[in-house]
Amino acid sequence: VQLQASGGGLVQAGGSLRLSCAASGVTFRSHVMGWFRQAPEKEREFVGATKNGILYYGDSVKGRFTLSRDNSGSTIHLQMNNLKPDDTAVYYCAAGRTILSQIRSVSGYSYWGQGTQVTVSS
Repeated sequence: VQLQASGGGLVQAGGSLRLSCAASGVTFRSHVMGWFRQAPEKEREFVGATKNGILYYGDSVKGRFTLSRDNSGSTIHLQMNNLKPDDTAVYYCAAGRTILSQIRSVSGYSYWGQGTQVTVSS
């Protein structure tokens, strides 16, 4: 299984970025796929995930970030709008046969991508 994240970069506060995660060896039909982020000296934080066609979001990104899937079954996207400096982090794509109670937990995922840096300047 491989997860390849892309789309990070530097953006000003209020701007937008779109992250993509291309998976091989898993699809969102068989696995939960999602995003976490980790800022320096902070724990990895749940951003969003898709399970059985239902989308889940972390509280800090609700209303600003939108998760979507493409028809290939193996790529998900994270549209991030109205970005804030607090959104600065390395964003990781993750996948696993995750049960619902673990969907917001790092331990619920078996596979991780390499991460992509998102930096939001004030």
